[in-house]
Amino acid sequence: MPINFCTIASGSSGNSVYVSTRNARILIDAGLSGRAIEQGLGMYDISCIDVDALFITHEHIDHIRGAGVLSRRYDMPVYATSGTWAYMNRCNALGKIADKNKLIVTENVPVMLYDMEIMPFEIPHDANQPVGYTISSGGHKAVIATDLGHITQNVADNVYGADIMLIESNHDLDMLKNGPYPADLKRRILSNRGHLSNVSCGLFIKDIFSHKTKHIFLGHLSKENNLPLVAYETVKDILLAGKIDVGGAAQLYLADRHRPSVMVSLK
Repeated sequence: MPINFCTIASGSSGNSVYVSTRNARILIDAGLSGRAIEQGLGMYDISCIDVDALFITHEHIDHIRGAGVLSRRYDMPVYATSGTWAYMNRCNALGKIADKNKLIVTENVPVMLYDMEIMPFEIPHDANQPVGYTISSGGHKAVIATDLGHITQNVADNVYGADIMLIESNHDLDMLKNGPYPADLKRRILSNRGHLSNVSCGLFIKDIFSHKTKHIFLGHLSKENNLPLVAYETVKDILLAGKIDVGGAAQLYLADRHRPSVMVSLK
């Protein structure tokens, strides 16, 4: 079965990922306005009306901003952990959506959607029961793992063997340390429940790279504490030093903050 994958946007201003197989189409996160997501999908002639479900990683606004609108407008089921739902319900973060569209996922328990298996896995981030997702079909696997304070063995186990991966490359350490953020925010980002640096991202990908890895997306880049070229060159240099054939065996991409990425496909 084929897997098609693209980011609609990735960054602190909004995150959303589109994944499809022959029979299933899903979004991971809806951190943009409903209209922006519609327009992003429209660039690939995809309509939200054809999306089967939305899966939420965690409740921060840059991951849920358009979730309620999409659910109401398209009768779209929304999946999230019980901890994420508890926060979203308490704060009325999504507005009113149908009870039948409020669905719960549990770490390490797969959701089957036609020919697609969606597996949530625990991630270390300062949110209420946050998760990453692996999407599998026909022997292929795509993984979304952003908002990572550090790399746990569980994260590594879930990412290993992925054909497609979206990994957080949030900040350049020197830019963050010398930048304008207040000290408490810097501490949060650098904590083990904050965000992954370019160097940590590169080292992680090098360590879990396998012969199956074909497409690597660097995502959730900070606007204030990173530059796309810095993130790309930092990770590329680490992978090349690890004898990984960037541009040959594996393609390396930047997930843009404001527009859809290239659509990659596995057959």
